[in-house]
Amino acid sequence: EVKAVARDAGSRAKIAIYSRRDDIDIIGSFIGIRGSRVQSVSAELRGEKIDIMKWSPNIAELIVSALTPAKVSKVVVDDENNLIEVVVAEDQLSLAIGRGGQNVKLASRLVGYKIDVMTDEQESVRRTTEFNQASTLFIEALDVEDMIANLLASEGFLSIEDLAQSEISEIASIEGFDEDIAGEIKRRAEEFLQKTA
Repeated sequence: EVKAVARDAGSRAKIAIYSRRDDIDIIGSFIGIRGSRVQSVSAELRGEKIDIMKWSPNIAELIVSALTPAKVSKVVVDDENNLIEVVVAEDQLSLAIGRGGQNVKLASRLVGYKIDVMTDEQESVRRTTEFNQASTLFIEALDVEDMIANLLASEGFLSIEDLAQSEISEIASIEGFDEDIAGEIKRRAEEFLQKTA
């Protein structure tokens, strides 16, 4: 069953395929003996290259397949913003993006998400920047000590809204925190948002 297709007509296509049966070599059956099936289709399309991959309902698995031949080291899916962040090693970046951005564009069309590709180093720099900005924000806006601000940021809280919308139990689960500290942090976050509103 063909689940998704993305084409750059006359140049390259990506096709995601699926079978309900596990005992079938699904990619092999699409390609045919010595590539006969896929070559005849490619010839009809004036030499268009065709990448065939297994479809998966798991968007992260699908994106890893869709970005071949690049090797992906990390995938972060943001359903809310319809965005996927993909992290690759430095030597895989040009493969992931493809000539003229073709590989990442086709993969993006195939999965229906915008894809942001970055290297391990770029991701590390960005995470450090986010961490520092969040820590500074918490110190200034919530009037908390450096250590508390750093713990909040390292647990993935990056904005005042994150804290205000979280359950007290979620904040209290941070090592060294308890219900009282969590309740006070949440209260200060809500107050700060009310003031700024």
